[in-house]
Amino acid sequence: MTRTPLTPLTRPARLRPGAKVAVVAPSGPVPGERLDAGLEILRGWNLDPVVLPHVRDQHPEFWYLAGADRDRARDLTEAWCDPSVSAVICARGGYGAQRMVDLLDWTAIRAAGPKVFVGYSDVTALHEAFAVRMGLATLHGPMVGAATFLKDAPTQESLRATLFEPESVRTLGLDTARTMVPGRARGITLGGCVSLLAADLGTPHPRPSARGGLLLIEDVGEEDYRLDRVLTQLLRSGWLEGVAGVALGSWAQCGPYEQVRAVLHDRLGGLGIPVVEELGFGHSPTALTMPLGAPAVLDADACTLTLDEPALI
Repeated sequence: MTRTPLTPLTRPARLRPGAKVAVVAPSGPVPGERLDAGLEILRGWNLDPVVLPHVRDQHPEFWYLAGADRDRARDLTEAWCDPSVSAVICARGGYGAQRMVDLLDWTAIRAAGPKVFVGYSDVTALHEAFAVRMGLATLHGPMVGAATFLKDAPTQESLRATLFEPESVRTLGLDTARTMVPGRARGITLGGCVSLLAADLGTPHPRPSARGGLLLIEDVGEEDYRLDRVLTQLLRSGWLEGVAGVALGSWAQCGPYEQVRAVLHDRLGGLGIPVVEELGFGHSPTALTMPLGAPAVLDADACTLTLDEPALI
């Protein structure tokens, strides 16, 4: 199979004071008090957040879903197609985006044009869908009802600066970052929860490969042997052939880090490409907003990811 290297995706416009942003819940149910607290943060940034009708729903049968699949898909489609909305921000992750991604009206979404899209965790399935089906650059960033967003000021500031002043956050990385495999690589950012990337293989609209990409991966609640299985699947499928570099985020609730690190090094260390660990994104105490679909340089010696251009225009 011929795998074409990744190319930069279309960047949406930055936000302006007073911008209307839609909040959707494509995956799990959202605790009401967390959602309300997150909305207040957005209002404090002089944004106008609007909560879609089914965000506060609870699926009648499956406790882990925020309402019915078609309702969650309808909310996202309607938010995207509303010309007054400048950004769509997810309320939380959990599980469920895979169940509704094929129910979105992709024809209407493409016709509506580019907008800012923010989320992480289970939302990885939607990041991949927007990249493949629309050619849109998105933001792997904190969600309105996520505990980290509510409690951590650097997490909040990373998202705020990316939304309003993207030129001020061109170089990304926390002091926790360490070199796993030295080197420097240029490529196009992609990634998210690694288990979701593996789960996308074999679906109707998968990304063919990560060739030419700077892969940003993290996960939560996956034991070391499960991470081994996921990474081995990506290797065996050929999806990782030609990837330029890898940046590793957090591995919360995945077991002792040294055990997890051993798996990551074993599966990725032999690729002959730069690898940085603990860069500072994902399910971590401080979660930087990471642009996806952007040309960048990963410097594993300096432990930084530097964007060629601002995430938003």
